[in-house]
Amino acid sequence: MNRPGVEQAAILLLTLGEQDAAQVLRHLGAKDVQRVGQAMAQLTGVSREEVSQVLGRFSTRVEQQTSVGVNSDDYVRKVMNEALGTERAGGVIDRILRGRSSRGLEAVKWMEPKAIAGMLRNEHPQVIAIVLSYLEAEQAAQVLGALPQEIQPDVILRVATLDGVQPAALNELDEALEKQFTGKSLSKSSGFGGPKAAAEILNLVGVAPEGRIIEEIAKTHADLSQKLQDLMFVFDDLISIDDRGMQELLREIPGDKLIIALKATTEEMKTKFFKNMSERASQMLKDDLEAKGPVKLSEVEAAQKEILLTARRMSDEGKVQLGGKGGEEYV
Repeated sequence: MNRPGVEQAAILLLTLGEQDAAQVLRHLGAKDVQRVGQAMAQLTGVSREEVSQVLGRFSTRVEQQTSVGVNSDDYVRKVMNEALGTERAGGVIDRILRGRSSRGLEAVKWMEPKAIAGMLRNEHPQVIAIVLSYLEAEQAAQVLGALPQEIQPDVILRVATLDGVQPAALNELDEALEKQFTGKSLSKSSGFGGPKAAAEILNLVGVAPEGRIIEEIAKTHADLSQKLQDLMFVFDDLISIDDRGMQELLREIPGDKLIIALKATTEEMKTKFFKNMSERASQMLKDDLEAKGPVKLSEVEAAQKEILLTARRMSDEGKVQLGGKGGEEYV
């Protein structure tokens, strides 16, 4: 992460919540308050990965500088749970605490997806599943797409049925990866993987591979296949967003991407977008859709994926609520 220190401080304060951030700012000088406040106001495009890195670095510094027994792991857990909610915070916390000592696995996160796929191509599908579970869903989806098609369903099946990894096994994997880079092993493991992780990867792998993988899994694990489909969130599921949330989303979607994304969706979905725009903007969008010539399906899928990523980011920020296909879960 190349953000300057003041922006990292701003990210940290934004994760604390209003009251705790205010308490911290009271201990800063006027000039520092102005600098940090300006950075907070101008922050854009902060990924969950960057938040994880900032909090991980903060946790490490607290451990190094304190002599009064501050349990920084507990502090990070409390802060993340407060900022993101228990369910969302779990995976981020695991990555923070594992990442401080898991250098082999951590190094993989900075590689290009194709390079990761090349490295894993001849590994056992269970090893691949563990590595994909460690990565962010978007990166894992790109890695999965670059793997041979014949092993993709098996890998996703193993991600979906993964229920934690024993410390010794995770150490062994970390050390094996470490030999290809540099670093040491990890002493503390945690649970990751599972149906939700597999669904998040499938959400981002693309419509064609997604359907093929689900179909293949259904041949031997029908119940799991259905569960994955229930957990997945696709473009047309955006119709579940309330009107206020849709209006927020529209403010962050580029107009050209929306036109392409709506070229291959239902009339009901189009109406959902139209009714949350001004009359003039709605009419312009309708005219642009009529005037737009044929668009490649791959371009439509790419535009819809970009909008979905924006929606998920806004969901993480608490700006919109995304209802799952079953209508019971929020992600």
